[in-house]
Amino acid sequence: MATPVDVSLVLPTYNERECVELLHDRIDTALWPYRHEVLVVDDSSPDGTGELVRRLEGDGPYRLLSRPRRLGLSSAVLDGFHAARGQILVVMDADGSHPPERLPDLIEPIRTGHAEFALGSRRVRGGSEEGLDAMRWMTSWIATLPAQPLTRVHDPMSGFFAVRRDVVERTVLTPTGFKVGLEILAKCHPSPVVEVPFHFGKRLAGTSKLGPAVIALYGEHLLRLYRWRFLNGRSTPGSRHPAPQR
Repeated sequence: MATPVDVSLVLPTYNERECVELLHDRIDTALWPYRHEVLVVDDSSPDGTGELVRRLEGDGPYRLLSRPRRLGLSSAVLDGFHAARGQILVVMDADGSHPPERLPDLIEPIRTGHAEFALGSRRVRGGSEEGLDAMRWMTSWIATLPAQPLTRVHDPMSGFFAVRRDVVERTVLTPTGFKVGLEILAKCHPSPVVEVPFHFGKRLAGTSKLGPAVIALYGEHLLRLYRWRFLNGRSTPGSRHPAPQR
């Protein structure tokens, strides 16, 4: 019989072996108070990420969901949600830009019933974007502007969040690109939402996946969300509350 799980951390990967090696002790330390699993959704990385996770499966709460080819971050997160066993779903990047030490600060508001959605935010007091170079910082801010009418959070571009399972089951999620959190905020209308400040760090290893194709998918995603909002007649959702700083 499988060990009961309350928290599922979904970790999408593609060529992230070195990063996972550097992160897994920090993740385990952050999550040890919870009955948890770390679900690594790997798109058949040629660098051996999947093989590393298979070894980690024998030592702790790691599970590998291996996909046959590179299918994209959004679908990786949704596949992770479907395979996850916990009632609290957490998403973070595997490159080290999201600090595992902040995971309890995302989980606790959900666990205690104070929030339906907890967003790691670079743009509330106590957060920062120190890991972004000038070009990525500018790209991020420009991309934020058209997303702001869809949600009231300060950092709709963040991919670091926790959410109750029943919230994501309120509607069919069909994100393109890489902004699953924005899709959930815009279509599932979680309330209340808390924003947890964090310092966005530099990649531990490897190279960024951001490129023209990803930016084009983000534009397509925005158009789909606006079309969905128009057809469903929903107003801008979500009460938001600041979370305690550390």
